[in-house]
Order: sequence, then C-alpha cells, then structure tokens
Amino acid sequence: MTQKVIIFDFDGTIADTVDALVSIANRLAEEFRYIPITPNELTLLKNLNSREIIKYSGISIFKIPFLVKKVKAELKKKIPELKPIPGIEEALIVLKNEGNRLGIITSNSQENVTEFLKANDLDNLFDFIYSGVTIFGKTTIINNVLKQQQIKVEEVIYVGDETRDIEASKKANIKVIAVTWGFNSPEVLARQNPDVLAHQPRELLEIVNSLID
Repeated sequence: MTQKVIIFDFDGTIADTVDALVSIANRLAEEFRYIPITPNELTLLKNLNSREIIKYSGISIFKIPFLVKKVKAELKKKIPELKPIPGIEEALIVLKNEGNRLGIITSNSQENVTEFLKANDLDNLFDFIYSGVTIFGKTTIINNVLKQQQIKVEEVIYVGDETRDIEASKKANIKVIAVTWGFNSPEVLARQNPDVLAHQPRELLEIVNSLID
C-alpha cells in the first residue's frame, strides 16, 4: 500500500476561524476602505471564488498584502478562544493512525497555526507546516513543499475549503478533496470539479482510501 500524504488547508478546514476572520475584516474595513460584511453579504461571498470576492470588495489589490498581514496579527490575539472544526480531531487521529503523513499548507502565519495546534493538542499529528502569502492560489507553495519533502504527486491529496484550494491542487496535478464545512459553499466548490466533495470530517478516511490505494 502506498503511503499517502494528506495536506490540509488550515482556516475553515481544521480551525473554525470563519466567524473570527469576518469579525476582524469588519473591524479593518474603515482603515482599508472596503464595505463591512453583513450576514447577507457573507452568504453571497461564500458563493464567489477568490477573484470575484476581491472584485466585489472593491479593495485595491496593492493593499491586500498589508490587509493580510494585519488580519494575521489580529487573529493571533484570538487563538486561545478558537476551536477545531467539530469532528476534525477524530478524523485526523484516525488518518494518522492509518500510517498517513499529515501536513498543512496555509496562508495564515506558521506561528498562528503552531500555537493553535498546541492549544488544542493537535501538534503531534502533523509532519510539516508551510506558510505562504498568496492572493489567488497556492500552486507554487504546493510544488515547493512536494520538492522539499520529496513527495510524489501521485501520493498526495490536498484537503481545503475554498475554490482556490481546488484550482491550486489541479495546477499542481494532485488530487483534491473540497470540504463544505469551511468558507465556500458546496455549490461553488462543486462547480470547480474537485475529485471529491466531503460534507463531514468523518468521511475523510473512506475518501482518502478510495482516491489512493
């Protein structure tokens, strides 16, 4: 049996951070000159891809790196109160015990991710964590990680909650599971044609085994 390498996105996939990120984004709206997100708008945004969200917000693309940096700093303050997605801890433990290698690729900071994992006793489950700032995708980061970790594309499955996760995985020629418990809606994720759409963390083990023998 081939050893599988399962790479997870962090925000919305492992950590339940969507509400916290919306709250932070709304606090920073005046400073960065975009419209705060109402509950109705959040529903709309969940049905847009990354490019459409940036266009809808009206924020200058040149301001995005500064906004991302500020959001990470604000999120750091909330780490002690953040919790894992319900059911994800149990799924991660089973996947690890099955002999799979687990990793994280995130646009959040490595410091935030490490602190969250330690606070929730998940830090012993992951073999690697990579952080990188990207506006539209993670393809370059994924390719760099595969090279550094000496991982073959046929051994990898990426697990993420946004359309950009699907796009990046396809460009990197790796299989991708899109999860519906994070930011993007099931409908917009399905339109990107992931290999599988997962609705509950407990589904991950069966899906992983079906994608790679």
